[in-house]
Order: sequence, then structure tokens, then C-alpha cells
Amino acid sequence: MINIINFKGENYPSFQSQGFSSQFAFPFAKHVCKGIGYDIGFCKEEWKLEGAIGIDLCLEDEWDAFNLPEDKVDYIFSSHCLEHLDNWVSALEYWVSKLKDGGNLFLYLPHRTQKYWRPFYNRKHIHSLDGELIKECLDEFGMKNIFVSSYDLNNAFYVIAEKRNLKNES
Repeated sequence: MINIINFKGENYPSFQSQGFSSQFAFPFAKHVCKGIGYDIGFCKEEWKLEGAIGIDLCLEDEWDAFNLPEDKVDYIFSSHCLEHLDNWVSALEYWVSKLKDGGNLFLYLPHRTQKYWRPFYNRKHIHSLDGELIKECLDEFGMKNIFVSSYDLNNAFYVIAEKRNLKNES
């Protein structure tokens, strides 16, 4: 039996309402997120990308999505976080600035095909983001090799990108 939820006349697998969406991104993230990096917005310790330094408001420290440690890192992983931030554009620009040249950004985000995740139904979500818009934004902020997936069975999509190494592109 497949457990489902119904929202506004649409059926979805019930796992979409149980949190821990990042579990669906981990198999792909392990190919992109290598070295030293952050998992921004993981919510619970057991939901954090293995080996990542956790950045979340639930931690009692000074770090958050707009205030990261000084050192640059090899990767930033974030699952179902960007849609909660007041200014997602500023967040992405800041995150890119915290990556080493050649560093990777891995985003896993809710897709608007899941009605429940739209900001006017789920007030925890401030934005309903689009992969092509994020791709354009990341290109503007100096990223290359930007890949955007279509949505998966969790009604979420992936964006991966690499920070340009400007020294090698001259």
C-alpha cells in the first residue's frame, strides 16, 4: 500500500509531508560535495549531509545562512532552505562568495508542482522558486557548469553549479 496525502484535490506520496527531504538528494550530493563544506538549513542533526559542517538556526552558535565562518569551502549543500529565506538572491550571492574557486553549490528545492509547498498555502515558504531563474542568477554570480533537473517523485528539483576559477579563464 502506498500512503498518500491529498491537498486541494491532488494526491502526493505521504513522505512529502514528513520532512527530511534531503535524504533524496544525498545519493547525488556525494558526487558533488567533496572536501570541506556546509549543509545550510538541515534542521535536525540526523538530517545533515554526512561530513558537512552544519549551519542552522537550531544550533546555538553564531552562524546562519547570512553569516558563515570566514574560511572559504569546497562546497555548500542546501536542501529545502532557500525558499524560507527573506532574500534568496542575497543568500545565493553570499554563498557563492564563500566557495573556493572551483567549489560546488548543491541545491535541492521544492518544485511548484506540489501545491502544498506554494507560499500562499504553506506560510513557512516565502518563495516558490524556479530552476531556470536560479540558473540565470547563479550564472550572473560567477558560476559555471550549472545543471537544473526536472522534478522528482518528491516534487523537488536539483541545481548544481561550480564556481568559476577566474585565474584559469583569463
